[in-house]
Amino acid sequence: MNIGKMLEESQQTAFSFEVLPPLKGKGLNTIYKTIDQLMEFGPKYINITTHHSDIEYRDAEPGMVRPERLRRRPGTVAVAAAIQHKYGIPVVPHILCSGFTREETEYVLIDLQFLGINNLLLLRGDKMQKDKHYRPTEGGNAHTTDLEEQVLRYNGGHFINGDEIEFISEPFSWGVACYPEKHSEAPNMQTDMHYFAEKVRLGAGYGVTQMFFDNTKYFAFVDAARKAGITVPIVPGIKPFTRLSQLNLLPETFHCDLPEDFVKGAKACKTDKDAEEFGVEWGINQCKELIAHGVPSIHFYTMYAAPSVRRIAEAIY
Repeated sequence: MNIGKMLEESQQTAFSFEVLPPLKGKGLNTIYKTIDQLMEFGPKYINITTHHSDIEYRDAEPGMVRPERLRRRPGTVAVAAAIQHKYGIPVVPHILCSGFTREETEYVLIDLQFLGINNLLLLRGDKMQKDKHYRPTEGGNAHTTDLEEQVLRYNGGHFINGDEIEFISEPFSWGVACYPEKHSEAPNMQTDMHYFAEKVRLGAGYGVTQMFFDNTKYFAFVDAARKAGITVPIVPGIKPFTRLSQLNLLPETFHCDLPEDFVKGAKACKTDKDAEEFGVEWGINQCKELIAHGVPSIHFYTMYAAPSVRRIAEAIY
């Protein structure tokens, strides 16, 4: 199933969500527990995140340290295959520029083709922890548009070295990220919208937004995108508020603005349990308004929030 076409043709708001591969050395039980909680709501697809390696410094000889590249959450392709096999649901693995060479990306595409997984979410990815600013990986793609061009060449029957691909069962289709409150590195919304439009021009079948808590920001973004000639579905990404600490962490980490009513409600919470209850109530109201406006799908970020996602889904689907 082509996710972009499914979203275009959907007659009602679809349900989808995102899971993380387990930490290195862990099993799939936690992921299966999350999926099992949400199966009754008929998810149309499940996203699996990808995580690049980072540099950690380990003790070496006395007084010295050595850099070691460590990837804490490997296994995106394998997790995607396991979910698709167990549940029979389309899966959407994330493919990153950051931390991966073009050759490594090519081998991921080959593996996915063997597995019959043809939907992707193409992303630039975050900077390495040691870097003050984003730096492209040596030998890798610098931007999402570069990654799209690599996938387009693959779909067209060519590896990165120019050799022909003898067999392609089904071409890859993909979505991309978009930002109702602009990407943190973009100088303004106009520039950010230009990049979104370029990603769509290269073949993105839909956009999925960074999390937001103010629906007016999403509606304004969609209106601006339509005026810019972007016609693909724009899926709102929702993450329930679950902990008191998130009142500061969410704006800092994800660069999203919290509306004043949200801030007042969150500050009135005394415990994390209160925060979870408030987050579910806010999420239900937020999603009901989105559905009333005919959004093609709602995509939930489930990290540390699967029980809240379930309660919201019970109320809206």
